[in-house]
Amino acid sequence: MFNGERAEEVSYASITVSIPPDGSRKVGEVQWPESLPGDPRRDFVTVSADYLSKQDFRGAVGAAVKANKRKRVLVFVHGFNNRFDDAVYRFSQIVHDSGSPAVPILFTWPSRGELKLRAYTYDRESANYSRDALEALLDDIASNPNVAEINVVAHSMGNWVTLEALRSRSIRAKRGPDKIKNVFLVAPDVDTDVFRTQIQRIGTPRPRILLFVSQDDKALALSQTIWGGVPRLGEIDPAKEPYRSQLEREHIEVFDLTSLKTAGDDAHDRAFDDVTRVMTMVKQRYGEDQ
Repeated sequence: MFNGERAEEVSYASITVSIPPDGSRKVGEVQWPESLPGDPRRDFVTVSADYLSKQDFRGAVGAAVKANKRKRVLVFVHGFNNRFDDAVYRFSQIVHDSGSPAVPILFTWPSRGELKLRAYTYDRESANYSRDALEALLDDIASNPNVAEINVVAHSMGNWVTLEALRSRSIRAKRGPDKIKNVFLVAPDVDTDVFRTQIQRIGTPRPRILLFVSQDDKALALSQTIWGGVPRLGEIDPAKEPYRSQLEREHIEVFDLTSLKTAGDDAHDRAFDDVTRVMTMVKQRYGEDQ
């Protein structure tokens, strides 16, 4: 439906994805069909995919939230090297495996979907290009009277888009209650020094920030090299200074996923691949009702 090229305006769509029964798949993985259209008994299958106008999108969100008992929305912002179909199926997997009761909304930005240096730099500029669009989306959702709570999950480079959107909202908005309650920063590909200034500028009150890190994240280690040796936020050791004091001072909740390492896993995607154990960690800290 969408490629990696940048557009002048935001587009909207509604997509229904069929996920195979739990007994036929491994939790945390996307089962891609070997050939189209795929077998719903063992593959992720797109049941329907329709373009929407902005007005129809608003109506669809309003109707879905009205039918949702908790009136919650979950916005997902993908990272580097994610095609549109990658993002759709990954988000479907996250929502399904985590048991999220929220209405799922995917914010996808133009990524080349290639694991190359020139694609990485293109994606970073695409992330910058898209931050105003994410800010506008969050404002649009928050203005819906049926929505009681917005939670945001950002992955990898998507954290940059998210933090910039939150920073911009804080600059122009009057201080007061906001429907954005929790922001999950998963393996953030963000300069640690820049993050410190972003958080300070966002100020308080602000959403609860939950940070998920892994010291064995090879993707972020490579990113650190590309960006001149400055550590990326998603690979820090939160128990060491200066990070421990900084995170504590800013009241940022940290989940270190390094201990969840298994042979052959990808630390950059660990939070989603091992979503059951990660959700258990979150529930143990905050309780089932949250």
